[in-house]
Order: sequence, then C-alpha cells, then structure tokens
Amino acid sequence: MITQLKNYAVAFLLACLALGACDNEPDEPAAGKLQLTTIRVGTYALDLTDPSKNTAAPTDKPIFILFSDVLDVTKAAQAVQLKVKSTGEVVALTFSFQDSDKTIVAQPGAELKANETYVLSISKELKGAGKETFPDFTTEFYTVPGVLEIKSLTIAGTPALNSALIADVSLENTKIEITFSEPVAPATIISQNVYVNGANGVVPSSLVLSEQNSKLTITLTQKLRDLSQYLLVMSGEVKGANSEALTHYTRKFYTAQDPTPDFPVISDEALLTLVQQQTFKYFWDFAHPASGMARERNTSGDLVTSGGSGFGILAIIVGIERNFITRQQGLERLDKILDFLETADRFHGAWSHWINGNTGDVIPFGTNDNGGDLVETSFLMEGLITFRQYLNGADAAEQALIDRINALWQTVEWDWYTRGGQDVLYWHWSPDKQWIMNHQIRGYNECLITYFLAAASPTHTINASVYHKGWANNGLIKNGKKFYDITLPLGSDYGGPLFFTHYSFLGLDPRNLSDTYANYWTQNVNHTLINYTYCVANPKKFAGYSDESWGLTASDNPSGYDAHSPTNDLGVITPTAALSSFPYSPEQSMKALKFFYYKLGDRLWGPYGFYDAYNITQGWTANSYLAIDQGPIVVMMENHRTGLLWNLFMSAPEVQVAMDKLGFQN
Repeated sequence: MITQLKNYAVAFLLACLALGACDNEPDEPAAGKLQLTTIRVGTYALDLTDPSKNTAAPTDKPIFILFSDVLDVTKAAQAVQLKVKSTGEVVALTFSFQDSDKTIVAQPGAELKANETYVLSISKELKGAGKETFPDFTTEFYTVPGVLEIKSLTIAGTPALNSALIADVSLENTKIEITFSEPVAPATIISQNVYVNGANGVVPSSLVLSEQNSKLTITLTQKLRDLSQYLLVMSGEVKGANSEALTHYTRKFYTAQDPTPDFPVISDEALLTLVQQQTFKYFWDFAHPASGMARERNTSGDLVTSGGSGFGILAIIVGIERNFITRQQGLERLDKILDFLETADRFHGAWSHWINGNTGDVIPFGTNDNGGDLVETSFLMEGLITFRQYLNGADAAEQALIDRINALWQTVEWDWYTRGGQDVLYWHWSPDKQWIMNHQIRGYNECLITYFLAAASPTHTINASVYHKGWANNGLIKNGKKFYDITLPLGSDYGGPLFFTHYSFLGLDPRNLSDTYANYWTQNVNHTLINYTYCVANPKKFAGYSDESWGLTASDNPSGYDAHSPTNDLGVITPTAALSSFPYSPEQSMKALKFFYYKLGDRLWGPYGFYDAYNITQGWTANSYLAIDQGPIVVMMENHRTGLLWNLFMSAPEVQVAMDKLGFQN
C-alpha cells in the first residue's frame, strides 16, 4: 500500500511539473537591459566613454538623457542626480519626458555655475517600462559660460537686428536700444566695451541698463554728422551676469540729411554759374604751367592728358563767355597750348594719351600703349575745332590761331588707323609696338566722335563703310530693349556708364541728330533716365542713393578707378554723371546739383568744384579731381544753358561733310 502511494505521489509531481501547476504564480521572463544612448547638455553631447573630453557644457541648458527603450518614469527622480564635484552640493532638478518616455529631461532649478565640474549619476533604481534593468552609471562634465545673445536692436526706433540697411537715422538725441537674452553684468557695460564710432572718432554717449539689466539704452549726446556712416560696437568683453559670453558685434547705420544747407542758398542760375566757374579753375588755375595743358588729375605733376585738355579747351570758351577770364587771356592760353601740341610727340598725327607737360615726350599709358591714341586725339580735336569756330578770322592774330589749328587738324592721319585699309579704326599705334594693342574701336560707347572726325577730315578721311562696318558693327550696336519701361536704342543693357552721353557730345549736337541706327537725343535722354531710375530704385540697397543723389559713370572709388554703371554698381556716385547730363535731364540734374552743393558741400565742394566721387555706404569721399570728369561739367552745363559749344562745333564746314557721308540728319 505504501509503495503504491509513493508511486501515485511521484506521478502527481511529474504531472505538476509538466503542467507548471506546482507554483502559486507563473514564472516571470528574464528582464532585458536599458541601453543609454546619448547625454546632452543643451545641444552639447557628452562623451560617454571618456569624461575628460566633456569640457564645454553650457550653464543654462537642460540635460537630455536618451535611452533605447521606454522608461518607468516613476523611477527617474530617484535614479538621476547631479552634484558639484568640488563641494558635493546636490543640484535640484525637475524632470519631464520626451520621445514617448525614452528621454529624461532634467532641468536644473538654477543656472549652473561656469567653470565648474559636475557629476551626473544614474543609479540602478532606474527601470524600463518593461522592467528592463540599468546598471549604475556616472559621468562628469565641465561648464563654460553660456552665450549672451542680442534679442532685439533698434536704432532711432527702427528695428535693426536683421535689417539690410539702416538709413535716415536722426542726428540729435539718437537712441539705440538693445535687449539681451540674459541679464548683463553692469561692470562690463562701459564706454570701452560699448560705443558708436564715426568718421571723427567715438561719439559721446550715455549707457543705461534697465529691465533687470537685460536692456541697454545708448543715448548719443553729440549731434551726428548728416549723410554719414556710423558703427555701433559691442566688444566680447560685455558679459552676462553669470559670465555668459557675447560674440563681438558691430552694426553700421547711416544718418539722415540735415535740413540746414551747408552753404547760403542762391538762385538756380547763380548756382549753375558758380559751379561752372569753380570747376573751370581746374583747367585755368591748375593747368600745367609750361604747356597750358590739363593735368590728368590733381596729383599728376608734369603728366598732362590729351583728351582731358580737349575738354579744357572747350571750357576756356565758356570761361571767356561767362567772364571768368578775358578773351585775351583765353587766346593767350590757346597760343601756349598750340605751341606745345605742335612740338609734342605725334604718331601719324595722333597724340599719345599721356604727355610730359614740360618736354612733350610721350608718357606710356601702359606697357604697350606708348604711341598714338586716336580716341584721345579725337577729344582734343573736338575742342580745337570748336575753338577755331569761336575765333574771329577778321582779326589777324586770331586768324593765325585758326591757321595753326587747321595745320594740326589736317595732319591727323585717321586713315592710317584703319591698319592697312580695314573697315574699322584702331585705337593705338606706336613705332616700336606697332599694332600690338590690337584694340578695334567698335560701338556703342564714348567713341562716336572719333569716327565722326575721321569722316570729316579734309586730308585723311575714311570711307563710310568704316563707320558702318566698324563702329556700328553692321548694326549690332542696336539694343532696343526696355529698362524701367524706357527703351534704349543703342549699346549694352542699361546703357553703360553715363560718360557715353557726354564725351562725344560736348561739341557734336545730339538735338534732332539721327542716322540709320538711332536718334541720338532719344539715345542720350533715355540712357540718362535709365541710369537715374536705377539709382532711385537702388536694387543693391546702397546708402545715399535717391532721386537727389544719383549718377553712375567712370570715376575714382575707394579701391581705385572703375567705370561704374547699373551693371557695375559699387555704391559710388560721381557728380559729373548727373551734372554733365543737364541737357538730358534738367530737373533731375538740378535736384542732384542742389544735393551735392547744399547737402554734401561741406565735404564734397573744393577748390576746383566737386570732388570726383563719394560712397556713403563706405563713408568715403574722394579728394581727387580728374580732367575728363571736370571738363564735361563746365561744357554740358553751358550746352544746357545756351547751346554754345554745340552751335560752334556744328558750324564747322567739315561737320556737314561728315554728316552727309555717314548718313546723319539733324
């Protein structure tokens, strides 16, 4: 019986084991392990294997602890601890969770101290939602000061933090307001660290903190100069209250116009005369003493220019007619210039671009440009022919001057510069370099007068085919497109620099002048208005462009010299562009003239009229004068007022010969 019971017991035990029914509860599966993937302080990721690399954690950001699995969020507060290593002080933390409870976000109750080592520990009390286990883990990180950011900036009430251009800033009691991301340390808000700089140095100012030291108000206590560039500077020495670092910051701004004129207001006619007279002094007072020729620029010494001297010869006629000088003085100066030109170096009748004003020897314009320059010669002859027409043949002395001009005019070998009879003129030739420059003169640009005089020559004329095939390039000089709804008959898009409308037309009268390619009055007016409208539109957002401050042409600039135009806009306004355009845009040019004189006069007006150019964006004004920029101002203002030079040049009998040959009408 006992044996039988034992057998029953063994069988029952085996059955229980097989059915798993011997325990009160079923067995739990073995739990997995939580995997720690990343720890970040803000966006700064810690190296989990080498704590010594954790050297740049921010002080003002939460700690993000990322795991591979969903967490039991009830365990996090007990499992995560942060201490100051040096003192053992526990940092109070508040917790939240992200990524479907896979990420712990531990937010310190106060900003961490900079330049401290902190110990972050995660104990094994941390569990996964599926009871996954986690071993103890400890790491360290070293804090550096947080970042002090500029949250907002206004200059004279205008938001300036993200604006492309801050202009028209008030001149007096100007306020600059800055708000920071954190309170700043008052001891760092000092004039050495925060200031406004202008052309005359640092502007006196007061610095006031408010709003728990998170807002700074800078009040400039000195009147600012109008139409000028200023620079707000905040150095990296500005710190937050907890040593947060500010990246060195600068911001340019530009001041408004001062309504008070720089000079006494005079009538428009008196202003035109004043500008002509002052500009004329460049060719009269500053002419080379030995030759009477125009220096290339006010720093040229003995270097004189043939083309610029042609412009100066035209200006002498204006000087006589406007009583800036007497007729006798003008004739004596012409006599001196002719003496020089008759003996100066010439190359098949053409003068070089640059000449030594003492000796008459060529001064090379470039390595291979040491001979005749046909374009500059044409500008010179434009002046001489116009003066010839001004002279009185009934007077023996003046007739002698006429004869001398004719001799020079008739010995210019325009046909030689077709380089063996080609249907195009070449710009340069020299005895040793020959045609190495290889520069064909093709339109459309400033060289129309070169072809016109070549066709007018009584001794070395060119065929009409040279004009049509060379200059006009078989009609390819035409444009016909619209810019700002203004049709441009000829030339490159937007017309190019404005001197194209000036140099050839100092003598050649564009009024009603036309040929098979264009009406030249329409061409010059439309080119000018396109240039003007571009400046008013100011697509590149340069400071100082407006309906008063406009005009792009060749001139000096802060980097040297360039041919400025809408397609080569460097922020440089050149007074000659607008002033020499008086015939084409009288209202716009008068507005510009008043701006140059009354608003910029204290910095732009000098002994020979307006300096060459200015760039308000860069806070730059030229101290230079150029003959080819000053001359057209005097001459084109006069053509606008009286048509004097146009009438004289067009009265030359050779002009009608060229008109007929080339198919011009007027």
